[in-house]
Amino acid sequence: MKCGLEIHVQLETDSKLFCDCHTNYQDAPANTNICHVCLNQPGAKPFPTNEKALEGALKIALMLDCKIADDITYFMRKHYNYPDLSSGYQRTSIPIGYEGDLNGVRIRDVHMEEDPGQYKPDLGIVDFNRSGIPLIEIVTEPDMRSPEEAREFLRELIRVLEYSGNARGEGTMRADVNISLEGGKRVEIKNINSIKGAYKALKFEMVRQKNLLKRGIEITQETRAFLEAQMITVSMRLKEGAEDYRYIPDPDLPPMKAGAEQVETIREKMPEPPHIKVKRFVEDYDLAEEHSRVLTSELELADAFEEVVKAVDSQFAALWMRDELKRVLYYNKLSFAESKITPQNLVELMQMVKQKEITIKAGQRIIEKMPLNLKSPKEIARNMGLVGIVNEDEIIQAAQQAIDENPEAVSDYHEGKAAALNFLVGQVMRLTRGKSEPGRTVEILKEML
Repeated sequence: MKCGLEIHVQLETDSKLFCDCHTNYQDAPANTNICHVCLNQPGAKPFPTNEKALEGALKIALMLDCKIADDITYFMRKHYNYPDLSSGYQRTSIPIGYEGDLNGVRIRDVHMEEDPGQYKPDLGIVDFNRSGIPLIEIVTEPDMRSPEEAREFLRELIRVLEYSGNARGEGTMRADVNISLEGGKRVEIKNINSIKGAYKALKFEMVRQKNLLKRGIEITQETRAFLEAQMITVSMRLKEGAEDYRYIPDPDLPPMKAGAEQVETIREKMPEPPHIKVKRFVEDYDLAEEHSRVLTSELELADAFEEVVKAVDSQFAALWMRDELKRVLYYNKLSFAESKITPQNLVELMQMVKQKEITIKAGQRIIEKMPLNLKSPKEIARNMGLVGIVNEDEIIQAAQQAIDENPEAVSDYHEGKAAALNFLVGQVMRLTRGKSEPGRTVEILKEML
């Protein structure tokens, strides 16, 4: 199998690519964020290209390790007829970046486009609020050899786009998937709006083409649509070539050029790409690659980790942020940035655990209260009565009480049921208000049992 992708994602701007209409198309009533320019009314001329969109495209190209075109860049008119395209053509730039790489998948080019409107065939209506929103299109070489590789590439690409701060992420992604099997012709699948959808479409199409080849049926070079509700692809039309679109330079838009100084300024200010950050975390902090991926899942989380390790051992910090912090964020459906937890909060909590001011169990309870909380971990610990660790005599006393009050659990333990020990540990924790060390509690209970 060979697979290449064409990924379209909206760029994060307040106004459209060639006019000053707002880009909040999802919150506005249908056909209200429009003007004579984005509706391509007769005589209407586009504004010069949105500068923020152009800078965002340059930053993403650089983060994908692309070379930046040093000659003139301009927009072409790509002609095709569809109800959501009021002008009969879509403006698309020639490549801004080219010959990039993301984890071994070559990036053929990065360019900009304008988004068409939203056509609803079942209702026969078009909403043009989206028309003219700036898009970035990322085209890969056919370097992926399985649906799993394509899925992993898309996940990594979305992380790069989120790190850039200039793209709207997977929610606005539309991917065209090109797939061929050895001995067959290339098929393009359109109408894919998610990473899961791309994976499912590739799995279905791979099986479909394999079965055709087994029966000696020639695979037609065509464009197919992905029906997400049924997880199948259906034929749309024979595949177009570039000549079918009748490309011409747009005479209404001025040419552009990214100067060396502008490119260097963007390069200096852009964040370190996540795939590079993962490798650096492995080397600098002696972390497993899987743990580094979790800690770099968000730019703000990765930055917080690097602040925390200035005061706390990297292995200890990674353990708490990878397991406990991510658990709490996932449960609350929050990103790290949304949680309002600061690196200073995390350092304070970890130092309390390290210095045995609180138990590990108490630390877990405290971190659960930290999201969206203005109080420090020490204040939370005091309010919950979790400060302090009980001595061994108190643990023994609580363990004896737990054993005396729960004869069934004792019997279950002697019959080899491991869950019974966990239950008794929980009882000791309750009796000591979470102030006994879990490890030592287990040892004492085993001895007494």
